[in-house]
Amino acid sequence: MLSEAADRIVGDCANLRWSRHSIITNMTALVLGLVLFLGIHSTRIVAEGPRRAFIAERGAGAWKGLYTVLSLAGFALLVWGYGQARQQPVVLWGAPPVWTKHIAALLTLIAFMLVTAAYVPGNGIKARLHHPMTLGVKVWAFAHLIANNTLADVLLFGGFLVWSIVLFASARQRDRAAGKTYPPGTASRSVLSVVVGVALWAVFAFWAHGALIGVRPFG
Repeated sequence: MLSEAADRIVGDCANLRWSRHSIITNMTALVLGLVLFLGIHSTRIVAEGPRRAFIAERGAGAWKGLYTVLSLAGFALLVWGYGQARQQPVVLWGAPPVWTKHIAALLTLIAFMLVTAAYVPGNGIKARLHHPMTLGVKVWAFAHLIANNTLADVLLFGGFLVWSIVLFASARQRDRAAGKTYPPGTASRSVLSVVVGVALWAVFAFWAHGALIGVRPFG
């Protein structure tokens, strides 16, 4: 019996070490992915001079190639790391109240409309907000941050939230420095942005989110 107890203790210790190793590996992949993905998307904030010098020396094509490779590598790492971390969650606080899920759903709907407005030319939303894509990311990240409670969630959504806040402020500052103006949009294009955004949100919320991520926001 003593031998069996000793074996169980040894086994438990080995499992604990393996669990800790897996958690560290997953978090490292997630953080590295965030650094690569958000870093390359932040060059206009922190490295505009080197970016321009690179383009001047090697051409816009080389920069776009490097940008794409680092973006894809970072995205793959953060998706893999977050997916693995969800299998071994490090819970930071108790389960968020149910109402946070409802708020998150509403905020995500707004985020989809904002992101859609970034791609529909001539709409009033973009004319008014100037950078709806960045605002959409900000709203999306905040929505998921309030509705989740693990270390991986804080790293992923907190990272995107901080990045989008800084990026939006930087973009508005560049606009002011350059004296950039945005032509007024039309009501029909604004309505189109809203309608398409709502439709995309519905598809993602009721089907794609569960199929791709494994979590169904509405059961």
